[in-house]
Amino acid sequence: MFETLTAPLRHLGHVTINAIWRLGFASRFLLAILLQSGQSFRRLNLTIREVYFAGVLSLIIIVVSGLFVGMVLGLQGYNTLSRFGSADALGALVALSLLRELGPVLAALLFASRSGSAMTAEIGLMKATEQLDAMSVMAVNPIARVVAPRFWAGVISMPVLAALFNVTGIFGGYFVGVQLIGLDEGTFWSQMQNSVDLHNDVINGLIKSLFFGIAVTLIAVFEGYDATPTAAGVSSATTRTVVTSALVILALDFVLTAFMF
Repeated sequence: MFETLTAPLRHLGHVTINAIWRLGFASRFLLAILLQSGQSFRRLNLTIREVYFAGVLSLIIIVVSGLFVGMVLGLQGYNTLSRFGSADALGALVALSLLRELGPVLAALLFASRSGSAMTAEIGLMKATEQLDAMSVMAVNPIARVVAPRFWAGVISMPVLAALFNVTGIFGGYFVGVQLIGLDEGTFWSQMQNSVDLHNDVINGLIKSLFFGIAVTLIAVFEGYDATPTAAGVSSATTRTVVTSALVILALDFVLTAFMF
């Protein structure tokens, strides 16, 4: 009877201690990346190659998703605003929704699903096939050679992808509102111009995306580096990357929004 009552408490304690241990290990891992980042900047070809894989190859899903999100915002925004006789404010609604919240958050979620999971799988597979151990034997630091370029590639790519998501989303809202529904084009753009502030909306949105990029990329490379060197271990690490990144993005969004707005 006593064992039955204490088993859940032991399990909770084990999960809590393991979470604290992993958080501490991730903090040390981030410090190691920053200390070993010199090679990433001295050999820019490593980082540029990873920017291509993490950023350029994500353009299709970012642009297409941004376009459709903007089109949905245009339809839903017009339907809501027209009830209050404020349909002319559609441009401001689309722009502010994308620049402040939807652009950075959705772009980060897509980036985590596409590039973050790929980073985890790649590093985890290198660990499973003992490529990281082989680098250490040859006096090559795997964090400097493998992890740091991918980390900085993600940090660089994320704000650019978020900006492209915003641009295509605004174009999608313009297409629905002006071309399909028939709102005045000048009113659409002027309302947007009068409502959007460079610092409060555009810059703060890019700052959000930068924090999201740091968080997502750190989770991705950490999970790959810490993965169990088996097929099941790499698969589990990839799943943890996507789930943890999504939760961290949403939590960070709340914290950053509270401070910014």
